[in-house]
Order: sequence, then structure tokens, then C-alpha cells
Amino acid sequence: MDRLRNYDIVFSGLKNGKHTFRFEIDKEFFILFDTEQEFTEPRITADVTMEKHTTFLEFWIKTSGTVNLVCDITNDHFDHPVENEMKVLVKFGEEYDDSDEDVITIPSKDHAFNVAQLIYEEVMLAIPMKKISPDISDEDLAILEQFSPKEEIEEEPKVDPRWEALKKLKDKN
Repeated sequence: MDRLRNYDIVFSGLKNGKHTFRFEIDKEFFILFDTEQEFTEPRITADVTMEKHTTFLEFWIKTSGTVNLVCDITNDHFDHPVENEMKVLVKFGEEYDDSDEDVITIPSKDHAFNVAQLIYEEVMLAIPMKKISPDISDEDLAILEQFSPKEEIEEEPKVDPRWEALKKLKDKN
């Protein structure tokens, strides 16, 4: 966690009320997470607003910028806009608990809250699963759709008419 210390928001000593912080997110940030990225050249800004209350903290994290993706169809590189917002409530308790996605509990003795993981998740959620360059025309997509494998729809097996006749006889009785 020492490598992520630059993303600590120290709230002890701050007055109650709103405080803003800005983080520039680049390639070095994602290296800290030791995961393989599906994008290159991230140019992202994370604006964090913290409202300090006596017994809890509220965080609004807004990420915006671009990442460079590789198109799944053409293998061309293109810039994709990244924009996401989240709100998180941080309360104080016995130990760290992030099992609720909207409320995070941190130990009462803590004096700072690290927002790196939240920023990372926000950016990753803004990356589409299917990466299609905006340069691909609707005509190209129609051609791809024409030649792509189709899902076969299973039809219900047709009932032998003799069994239907027997079923009708059975229902009469």
C-alpha cells in the first residue's frame, strides 16, 4: 500500500465541510495495480470531493479523460473517452470493511483514506467489453453481422398427431 500513498486523502485536521482534490492518472498509476491493461496512454483526471462530517465522510469521485484502445474488428488504435462518477460513504468502525459497495468502514484510529482502488475501479468500469472504433461505418458492421455465426433457435419438437389424438381421448375420460 506504500506505493499508493500518493492517493491518500488525509482528513484529520480538516474542518467539517467540503474539500476538493485532483489526481492525474497515467500509465504509472495502473502499473501500481500489477494487472494487464486492455488500453494504453491513459490521460485521466480524477476529481475527488470529500465532505467531512463529525461521524462520517462522503466522497464523490469523478473521472474523465481518454484511453487508447485497440479495435476488436480492425486492430486499429483509437482514443476512447472515459467518464464515470461514484459516491461513497465512509464511516468509522472497528476494522476495515468494504463488503457494501456504497459504504466503506475504516478503523476509527485512521487519519487518511486511500482513493486509489476506487479510482482504478471507476476507470476499469468505463472501458467497454466490446471495443469498436468510431471509424467503422454502419455498412462495415452490417457486412460483419451478415457473416458472423448465428445463434440457432431451438424449435419445440413437433408432436406426432397420433399422440395428440390419444391425449384428447385420455382428457375426455
